[in-house]
Amino acid sequence: MAGFETPAGWSAQAYKLALDPSPSQLRMLESHCGAARFAFNHMLDVVKKNLDQRAAERTDGLAEGELTPAQGWSLPKLRKTWNQHKPVVAPWWEVNSKEAYNSGLDALARALGNWDSSRSGERAGELVGFPRFKSRHSGRRSVRFTTGAIGVEPDRHHVVLPRLGRIRTHESSRKLARRLEAGTARILSATVSCVGGRWFCSFQVIVAGKTRQADACRSPHPVVGVDVGVKDLLVVATPDGVEVDRIPASRPLVAAQSKLRALQRRAARRHGPYDPATQARQEPSKRWRRTQAEIARTHARVAHIRAHEIHTATTRLSTHHEVVVMEQLAAKNLGRRGGRRKRGLNRALGDAALGRIRTQVDYKTTWYGTVLVTAPRFFPSTQLCSCCGAKTNLRLRDRTYQCPGI
Repeated sequence: MAGFETPAGWSAQAYKLALDPSPSQLRMLESHCGAARFAFNHMLDVVKKNLDQRAAERTDGLAEGELTPAQGWSLPKLRKTWNQHKPVVAPWWEVNSKEAYNSGLDALARALGNWDSSRSGERAGELVGFPRFKSRHSGRRSVRFTTGAIGVEPDRHHVVLPRLGRIRTHESSRKLARRLEAGTARILSATVSCVGGRWFCSFQVIVAGKTRQADACRSPHPVVGVDVGVKDLLVVATPDGVEVDRIPASRPLVAAQSKLRALQRRAARRHGPYDPATQARQEPSKRWRRTQAEIARTHARVAHIRAHEIHTATTRLSTHHEVVVMEQLAAKNLGRRGGRRKRGLNRALGDAALGRIRTQVDYKTTWYGTVLVTAPRFFPSTQLCSCCGAKTNLRLRDRTYQCPGI
């Protein structure tokens, strides 16, 4: 199936709004997320049993033509099998929108496709394992809507979703509403998710004329190079070595570390979901659940602070300059090895979110018409003199460089 192509002159964008659902709407949201998880788990069980059955028949010496028919992994084939099974396995399926089940089946189709392409060598990177069953006690709760009544209300304080109806938002949706009213935006889908105990609605939108404003502040330095790091989030400099800006890392996880340490010690004293004496799962206590919810809210607040700082820095970088040069970092590889002796650095790398900076600069420079130049991963930028280009092998502890040719 061909994917959706963004029209010329349009660009993709997301609008994320915090929801304020009523108690009845909250139960419906939980039901839709549970329906997506149920469809995912049921069809994964069907696929696993089909693979095991075919493997056993091959072991018995049956020819390929005599094997049990294979269960297709594409979304249409999974949906067809699900429609045949749902009257028996889920007689309550009419309670939720069909998009809830389609959301779970789409996630399963993508997971199986990634696993198949990874084991065949078509997918680059680390090997992708076989999909696992989703638990109701852990994991991210989300559901995606692609058809039906999806939009924002004219009062700009409510969103409309299929089967869920009008849901109030904590913040105004005027930015999206203005574009929809002007005809310069089109909603493709809406994803409802629960993060840290709060519900959010993310609209996937394509917008027209996403360009830099005429009155946007411009820097006197049109061409700059950017170095990302843990201590200083961004260091911006000109080609001749003049430092333009230095943005320190906010490090929100370090600020919340003492609170998280106290909460996790409190949770360890509660009646958790695992009994070490019997080595079996048990029903956790209400106090353990409350403590875990507070831990999740703390982590969500840390993530929101980090996202705000990175969005502010990358937007300013993309709108103030004409050409931005950044290095291509393998952020995932930086924190891969080291064990206990490197856990402090790994935590700092995760707190800085270096990979997210590169991703945001990539699409924001496209929005605002800025040219992004990416330096190769192994380009020796820290070993070359900015004046004469002479290369010198520097050690990690060397912070000041004096070129011998000057």
